[in-house]
Amino acid sequence: MARDRNQGEDYAAPLRRLFLGVLLLSLLGLFLIWRIDSPRVERFRAQITNAVVPNFDWAMAPVTGTINLLRDFQSYQRIVEQNRELRRELQKMKAWKEAASQLSEENARLLDLNNVRLDPELTYVTGVVLADSGSPFRQSVLLNIGARDGILDGWAAMDGIGLVGRISGVGQSSSRVMLLTDSSSRIPARIQGSGQTALIVGDNSSAPHVDFLETPDLVRPGDRVVTSGDGGVFPGGLLIGHVATDPAGRLRVRLSADYERLEFLRVLRHHGRETVGTPGSIVAPDGPEAFLEGRDG
Repeated sequence: MARDRNQGEDYAAPLRRLFLGVLLLSLLGLFLIWRIDSPRVERFRAQITNAVVPNFDWAMAPVTGTINLLRDFQSYQRIVEQNRELRRELQKMKAWKEAASQLSEENARLLDLNNVRLDPELTYVTGVVLADSGSPFRQSVLLNIGARDGILDGWAAMDGIGLVGRISGVGQSSSRVMLLTDSSSRIPARIQGSGQTALIVGDNSSAPHVDFLETPDLVRPGDRVVTSGDGGVFPGGLLIGHVATDPAGRLRVRLSADYERLEFLRVLRHHGRETVGTPGSIVAPDGPEAFLEGRDG
């Protein structure tokens, strides 16, 4: 047994050497053939390529598939990154759109304030609405202008179109505007068309009712309602709204002022024949008398 094993090893070593030698000669010959620049050798190389390469398609398929998969994955990564970038850009555009909308609305409101047709003798102070302090029992807003700006109790406040209310309480740097819809609001008015005078009475609803009409039958829905100037507190001719009727048939005023977007209010400086003697004393304990004394001093 030991002799047979030794004989097998004696034959195996020369065979390995012979196989390596033949393989090296074949590779050397293939290299030389591939390096020879001759038309015949070129045709021979082409015949070898046509005979060998198609038989290796099955072996190249996984490699080709893997390469395509890697390319698809890289493309997917690029698409994901582009999608993220587009989302960021879209978010920025939404923010810019919101800012542009706000600026557009603010610009429109300011333009409306500049286009209001008022008595040229009237001067005004424009203030920004700080807060809406409305409640079921009191409806008012705060402005960022007050005694330091010369604001007095009883002056009219308007938005870009119509009357909003009157000053009811003045502080040093802020003031309160009691809206026409407040239950304490009473505004002398005139119904254009019929020429009748009336009183616009707030009842904490969005449409104050029309009271103390001498001949209600002469009033029609859609008639303009303006301040009459009676009492000497408000100037006459300020637009309040238009006449409307509620389901019960009662006359009300559809206000022209946009109460949903009270951002800027114009307070009219109107030193009429009569001033309000009882201050609102809602914003600050100091009354208008102190402010008048300060102005006189």
